Amino acid sequence: MSEPELLLDSNIRLWVVLPIVFITFFVGMIRHYVSILLQSDKRLTQEQVSDSQVLIRSRVLRENGKYIPKQSFLTRKYYFNNPEDGFFKKTKRKVVPPSPMTDPTMLTDMMKGNVTNVLPMILIGGWINMTFSGFVTTKVPFPLTLRFKPMLQQGIELLTLDASWVSSASWYFLNVFGLRSIYTLILGQDNAADQSRVMQEQMTGAAMAMPADTNKAFKTEWEALELTDHQWALEDVEEELMAKDLHFEGMFKEELQTSIF
Repeated sequence: MSEPELLLDSNIRLWVVLPIVFITFFVGMIRHYVSILLQSDKRLTQEQVSDSQVLIRSRVLRENGKYIPKQSFLTRKYYFNNPEDGFFKKTKRKVVPPSPMTDPTMLTDMMKGNVTNVLPMILIGGWINMTFSGFVTTKVPFPLTLRFKPMLQQGIELLTLDASWVSSASWYFLNVFGLRSIYTLILGQDNAADQSRVMQEQMTGAAMAMPADTNKAFKTEWEALELTDHQWALEDVEEELMAKDLHFEGMFKEELQTSIF
Protein backbone atom coordinates (compact mmCIF):
# COMPACT_ATOMS: atom_id res chain seq x y z
CA MET A 1 0.00 0.00 0.00
CA SER A 2 1.46 3.35 -1.08
CA GLU A 3 1.81 6.16 1.41
CA PRO A 4 -0.61 9.09 1.06
CA GLU A 5 0.74 12.13 -0.75
CA LEU A 6 1.75 14.99 1.52
CA LEU A 7 0.10 18.31 0.65
CA LEU A 8 1.58 21.60 1.83
CA ASP A 9 -0.38 24.66 2.79
CA SER A 10 -0.04 27.54 0.31
CA ASN A 11 0.86 29.85 3.19
CA ILE A 12 4.14 27.95 3.57
CA ARG A 13 5.11 29.19 0.13
CA LEU A 14 4.30 32.81 1.04
CA TRP A 15 5.65 32.89 4.60
CA VAL A 16 8.52 30.37 4.56
CA VAL A 17 9.82 29.49 1.08
CA LEU A 18 9.87 32.95 -0.51
CA PRO A 19 11.13 34.80 2.61
CA ILE A 20 14.09 32.44 2.88
CA VAL A 21 14.91 33.05 -0.80
CA PHE A 22 14.68 36.83 -0.44
CA ILE A 23 16.65 36.91 2.81
CA THR A 24 19.43 34.78 1.36
CA PHE A 25 19.56 36.88 -1.80
CA PHE A 26 19.68 40.27 -0.09
CA VAL A 27 22.21 39.09 2.49
CA GLY A 28 24.45 38.05 -0.40
CA MET A 29 24.01 41.45 -2.05
CA ILE A 30 24.86 43.27 1.18
CA ARG A 31 27.87 41.00 1.72
CA HIS A 32 29.13 41.86 -1.77
CA TYR A 33 29.08 45.63 -1.23
CA VAL A 34 30.43 45.40 2.31
CA SER A 35 33.33 43.32 0.99
CA ILE A 36 34.03 46.02 -1.59
CA LEU A 37 34.07 48.70 1.12
CA LEU A 38 36.38 46.68 3.37
CA GLN A 39 38.64 45.50 0.57
CA SER A 40 42.21 46.72 0.89
CA ASP A 41 44.35 47.37 -2.15
CA LYS A 42 47.30 45.03 -2.45
CA ARG A 43 50.31 47.14 -3.32
CA LEU A 44 53.11 45.61 -5.33
CA THR A 45 56.72 46.44 -4.67
CA GLN A 46 58.93 48.00 -7.30
CA GLU A 47 60.84 44.74 -7.58
CA GLN A 48 57.67 42.74 -8.31
CA VAL A 49 56.57 45.20 -11.00
CA SER A 50 60.03 45.16 -12.57
CA ASP A 51 60.17 41.34 -12.63
CA SER A 52 56.73 41.09 -14.23
CA GLN A 53 57.72 43.58 -16.92
CA VAL A 54 60.90 41.62 -17.66
CA LEU A 55 58.89 38.43 -18.11
CA ILE A 56 56.50 40.25 -20.44
CA ARG A 57 59.42 41.60 -22.51
CA SER A 58 60.89 38.12 -22.85
CA ARG A 59 57.56 36.63 -23.88
CA VAL A 60 57.00 39.38 -26.45
CA LEU A 61 60.49 38.71 -27.83
CA ARG A 62 59.69 35.03 -28.26
CA GLU A 63 56.37 35.71 -29.96
CA ASN A 64 57.25 38.72 -32.13
CA GLY A 65 61.00 38.36 -32.57
CA LYS A 66 60.47 37.27 -36.16
CA TYR A 67 59.55 40.84 -37.12
CA ILE A 68 62.95 42.34 -36.19
CA PRO A 69 66.34 41.64 -37.81
CA LYS A 70 68.33 38.68 -36.60
CA GLN A 71 71.05 40.81 -35.00
CA SER A 72 68.49 42.73 -32.96
CA PHE A 73 66.88 39.48 -31.85
CA LEU A 74 70.20 37.95 -30.81
CA THR A 75 71.16 41.11 -28.90
CA ARG A 76 67.98 40.98 -26.84
CA LYS A 77 68.28 37.24 -26.35
CA TYR A 78 71.88 37.70 -25.19
CA TYR A 79 70.74 40.24 -22.60
CA PHE A 80 68.32 37.72 -21.09
CA ASN A 81 70.09 34.37 -21.61
CA ASN A 82 73.80 35.10 -21.50
CA PRO A 83 75.28 32.12 -19.58
CA GLU A 84 77.61 34.38 -17.58
CA ASP A 85 75.78 37.61 -16.78
CA GLY A 86 72.37 37.27 -18.43
CA PHE A 87 69.43 38.71 -16.57
CA PHE A 88 67.75 35.35 -15.98
CA LYS A 89 71.04 33.83 -14.83
CA LYS A 90 72.35 36.47 -12.45
CA THR A 91 69.05 37.62 -10.94
CA LYS A 92 68.04 35.72 -7.82
CA ARG A 93 65.08 36.81 -5.75
CA LYS A 94 64.48 35.99 -2.11
CA VAL A 95 61.02 34.50 -1.62
CA VAL A 96 59.63 35.20 1.85
CA PRO A 97 56.30 33.51 2.68
CA PRO A 98 53.82 35.90 4.30
CA SER A 99 53.14 35.46 7.99
CA PRO A 100 50.53 37.13 10.21
CA MET A 101 53.28 37.81 12.76
CA THR A 102 55.30 39.89 10.28
CA ASP A 103 52.49 41.20 8.07
CA PRO A 104 49.62 42.81 10.03
CA THR A 105 47.61 43.39 6.86
CA MET A 106 47.31 39.64 6.35
CA LEU A 107 45.71 39.20 9.77
CA THR A 108 43.41 42.15 9.09
CA ASP A 109 42.27 40.65 5.79
CA MET A 110 41.51 37.35 7.53
CA MET A 111 39.38 39.15 10.12
CA LYS A 112 37.53 41.05 7.40
CA GLY A 113 36.84 37.80 5.57
CA ASN A 114 35.41 36.20 8.70
CA VAL A 115 33.22 39.22 9.43
CA THR A 116 31.78 39.47 5.91
CA ASN A 117 31.50 35.77 5.07
CA VAL A 118 31.41 33.43 8.05
CA LEU A 119 29.58 35.57 10.60
CA PRO A 120 26.51 36.42 8.42
CA MET A 121 26.13 32.78 7.42
CA ILE A 122 26.13 31.65 11.06
CA LEU A 123 23.76 34.38 12.25
CA ILE A 124 21.26 34.15 9.38
CA GLY A 125 21.38 30.35 9.38
CA GLY A 126 20.75 30.21 13.12
CA TRP A 127 17.91 32.74 12.90
CA ILE A 128 16.23 30.86 10.04
CA ASN A 129 16.63 27.55 11.85
CA MET A 130 15.02 29.06 14.95
CA THR A 131 12.24 31.01 13.20
CA PHE A 132 11.22 28.44 10.58
CA SER A 133 12.07 25.33 12.57
CA GLY A 134 10.09 22.19 11.67
CA PHE A 135 8.68 23.44 8.34
CA VAL A 136 8.64 21.27 5.23
CA THR A 137 9.13 23.77 2.41
CA THR A 138 9.37 21.98 -0.94
CA LYS A 139 10.10 18.71 -2.67
CA VAL A 140 12.70 17.81 -5.26
CA PRO A 141 11.15 16.53 -8.52
CA PHE A 142 12.90 13.14 -8.42
CA PRO A 143 13.11 10.29 -5.90
CA LEU A 144 16.07 10.09 -3.53
CA THR A 145 17.48 7.44 -1.25
CA LEU A 146 17.45 7.60 2.53
CA ARG A 147 21.06 8.74 2.57
CA PHE A 148 19.89 12.22 1.51
CA LYS A 149 17.59 12.67 4.52
CA PRO A 150 20.25 14.16 6.85
CA MET A 151 21.20 16.65 4.15
CA LEU A 152 17.72 17.70 2.97
CA GLN A 153 15.73 17.35 6.19
CA GLN A 154 17.72 19.14 8.86
CA GLY A 155 15.57 19.90 11.88
CA ILE A 156 12.92 17.28 11.03
CA GLU A 157 12.92 13.95 12.88
CA LEU A 158 10.41 11.96 10.81
CA LEU A 159 11.62 8.54 9.75
CA THR A 160 8.60 7.87 7.53
CA LEU A 161 8.90 11.12 5.55
CA ASP A 162 10.05 10.70 1.97
CA ALA A 163 13.66 11.76 1.40
CA SER A 164 12.60 14.05 -1.45
CA TRP A 165 11.08 16.60 0.92
CA VAL A 166 13.23 19.58 1.95
CA SER A 167 13.12 21.25 5.36
CA SER A 168 13.42 24.99 5.97
CA ALA A 169 17.02 24.81 7.24
CA SER A 170 18.10 22.71 4.27
CA TRP A 171 16.22 25.06 1.94
CA TYR A 172 18.33 27.93 3.26
CA PHE A 173 21.60 26.12 2.54
CA LEU A 174 20.36 25.16 -0.93
CA ASN A 175 19.74 28.84 -1.62
CA VAL A 176 23.16 29.79 -0.28
CA PHE A 177 24.81 27.56 -2.86
CA GLY A 178 22.14 27.81 -5.57
CA LEU A 179 21.94 31.56 -6.18
CA ARG A 180 25.31 31.68 -7.93
CA SER A 181 23.87 32.24 -11.41
CA ILE A 182 21.65 35.09 -10.22
CA TYR A 183 24.55 36.79 -8.46
CA THR A 184 26.68 36.40 -11.58
CA LEU A 185 23.91 37.85 -13.75
CA ILE A 186 23.43 40.90 -11.52
CA LEU A 187 26.89 41.56 -10.06
CA GLY A 188 29.18 40.00 -12.65
CA GLN A 189 31.54 37.06 -12.59
CA ASP A 190 33.87 38.15 -9.78
CA ASN A 191 31.49 38.94 -6.95
CA ALA A 192 31.63 38.47 -3.19
CA ALA A 193 27.99 37.43 -2.86
CA ASP A 194 28.57 33.86 -4.02
CA GLN A 195 29.05 32.01 -0.74
CA SER A 196 30.21 28.81 -2.44
CA ARG A 197 33.00 30.65 -4.24
CA VAL A 198 34.02 32.37 -1.01
CA MET A 199 34.22 29.04 0.82
CA GLN A 200 36.27 27.56 -2.00
CA GLU A 201 38.69 30.47 -1.82
CA GLN A 202 39.00 30.01 1.94
CA MET A 203 39.81 26.33 1.46
CA THR A 204 42.55 27.17 -1.04
CA GLY A 205 43.60 30.33 0.77
CA ALA A 206 46.75 28.79 2.17
CA ALA A 207 48.00 27.87 -1.28
CA MET A 208 47.00 31.21 -2.78
CA ALA A 209 48.68 33.13 0.02
CA MET A 210 52.07 31.79 -0.95
CA PRO A 211 53.86 34.27 -3.23
CA ALA A 212 54.83 33.34 -6.74
CA ASP A 213 58.30 31.85 -7.09
CA THR A 214 60.04 34.45 -9.24
CA ASN A 215 63.19 32.35 -9.58
CA LYS A 216 61.17 29.47 -11.00
CA ALA A 217 59.43 31.83 -13.44
CA PHE A 218 62.82 33.16 -14.58
CA LYS A 219 64.11 29.63 -15.14
CA THR A 220 61.03 28.63 -17.14
CA GLU A 221 61.27 31.75 -19.30
CA TRP A 222 65.01 31.19 -19.81
CA GLU A 223 64.37 27.67 -21.10
CA ALA A 224 61.59 28.85 -23.42
CA LEU A 225 63.71 31.68 -24.84
CA GLU A 226 66.71 29.37 -25.23
CA LEU A 227 64.67 27.09 -27.51
CA THR A 228 63.43 29.98 -29.64
CA ASP A 229 65.23 30.47 -32.97
CA HIS A 230 65.01 33.54 -35.15
CA GLN A 231 63.07 33.19 -38.39
CA TRP A 232 62.66 36.59 -39.96
CA ALA A 233 59.13 36.96 -41.29
CA LEU A 234 60.15 39.78 -43.70
CA GLU A 235 62.99 37.92 -45.38
CA ASP A 236 61.21 37.35 -48.72
CA VAL A 237 58.71 40.18 -48.51
CA GLU A 238 60.01 41.88 -51.71
CA GLU A 239 59.65 38.73 -53.79
CA GLU A 240 56.19 38.03 -52.37
CA LEU A 241 55.04 41.57 -53.11
CA MET A 242 56.34 41.48 -56.68
CA ALA A 243 54.79 38.05 -57.25
CA LYS A 244 51.31 39.24 -56.36
CA ASP A 245 49.04 40.42 -59.15
CA LEU A 246 47.73 43.72 -57.78
CA HIS A 247 45.91 44.73 -61.02
CA PHE A 248 47.15 48.32 -60.98
CA GLU A 249 46.18 48.86 -64.61
CA GLY A 250 42.57 47.76 -64.11
CA MET A 251 42.27 49.97 -61.04
CA PHE A 252 43.51 53.03 -62.93
CA LYS A 253 41.08 52.36 -65.80
CA GLU A 254 38.12 52.17 -63.43
CA GLU A 255 39.12 55.47 -61.80
CA LEU A 256 39.46 57.10 -65.23
CA GLN A 257 36.01 55.93 -66.33
CA THR A 258 34.35 57.16 -63.14
CA SER A 259 36.04 60.56 -63.47
CA ILE A 260 34.83 60.95 -67.09
CA PHE A 261 31.22 60.12 -66.34
